[in-house]
Amino acid sequence: MEINAGDTTWILVSAALVLMMTPALAFFYGGMVRKKNVLSTLNLSFILMCLISLQWLLYGYSLAFGPDIDKLIGRLDFVGFASVGAAPSEYAPTIPHMAFATFQMMFAIITPALITGAFVERVRFKTFLVFSLLWATVIYDPVAHWVWGGGILGPKGLGALDFAGGTVVHILAGFSALAFALVLGPRKGFVDGVFEPANIPYSILGAGLLWMGWFGFNGGSALAADGVAIHAIFTTNTAAAAAGLMWMLLSWRDNKPSVLGIITGAVVGLVAITPGAGYVTPLAAMFIGAVAAPISYYAIKLIKGHYKLDESLDVFACHGLGGLWGALATGLFATRSVNGAGADGLFYGNPAQFVSQLGAAALAIGVALIGTYCLALVLNKVMGLRVSNHEEEVGLDISEHAEQAYA
Repeated sequence: MEINAGDTTWILVSAALVLMMTPALAFFYGGMVRKKNVLSTLNLSFILMCLISLQWLLYGYSLAFGPDIDKLIGRLDFVGFASVGAAPSEYAPTIPHMAFATFQMMFAIITPALITGAFVERVRFKTFLVFSLLWATVIYDPVAHWVWGGGILGPKGLGALDFAGGTVVHILAGFSALAFALVLGPRKGFVDGVFEPANIPYSILGAGLLWMGWFGFNGGSALAADGVAIHAIFTTNTAAAAAGLMWMLLSWRDNKPSVLGIITGAVVGLVAITPGAGYVTPLAAMFIGAVAAPISYYAIKLIKGHYKLDESLDVFACHGLGGLWGALATGLFATRSVNGAGADGLFYGNPAQFVSQLGAAALAIGVALIGTYCLALVLNKVMGLRVSNHEEEVGLDISEHAEQAYA
């Protein structure tokens, strides 16, 4: 194993791009809440860059990528980044081990940040901090090990493909968001009230930076500056474009071509292509993005219109269902002609790959739903999940942080 300067440079750039996605997500979410909750919403993402960075250093990386124990969890050999240095590792033989660990840290940060869209405008900040730390430890780290660290779902186990986190990031975050929202309950006035977004330009800025950052998210997951990396970047762009256009057409058909809808559609396309970005053709990526948009679009209508569930910023519909579709679509469209290290999917003569994708997604969904629901129930009992009615009416910017975004 020998360090390659080009590969190392690309991974360092990709790590920076993925880190940028967390404040980008903050703006994407922050623009959609009411003015009295903008700072609180921005902070829910930003603080995780502090919290999870230290959790990853102290023990999170070791749980996810430490030497395997029965394909279930990593051994604690890398606690405090012990033995994680300039030499390469089994995960990426041409870059320093610390570069790989740093790149993976950015995924660990943004995944719980995605969940915050489910409980903005009413969550108690101190409970959120405890929840995020526990969730990263007992849900994210083990599942990351199962898929990427030599565990039960990856190449050494079930054989599921997840190029950049469709299962590990988006299915986990989306279905966890649903579970948390079910325990937390709706915002005050949700059924009959009208909640005006504070600043849609914030959300457009956030979506644009997410799109840009996703090139590092997916392209960097090749772990080398090679043909698979540029292929992943191109399929990522293609799926986002297709989903954004499809969402525009759907909203135009119902009323007007919503700008907030167009950017939401693009993000859904980015989500859906994530598991297959380095495994599927550009035309398959266009189809994956185009199908992802109506799945999420009509799921939002059903969840909010029929079931009246206040999963505030549609994390489940966009990330949970978008990620699920992407994981299954990878089992349909993956081809070794794109990536010899992958596998052929159902449409290329290998139905077993679709079965593997389905099994991995089902297990991740079960862990996310049951694990998060139990965590939320316990924390609600012990600490309380939500602020008081008065604090919610005043707004979390003032009641939780004694500051306000707009004087």
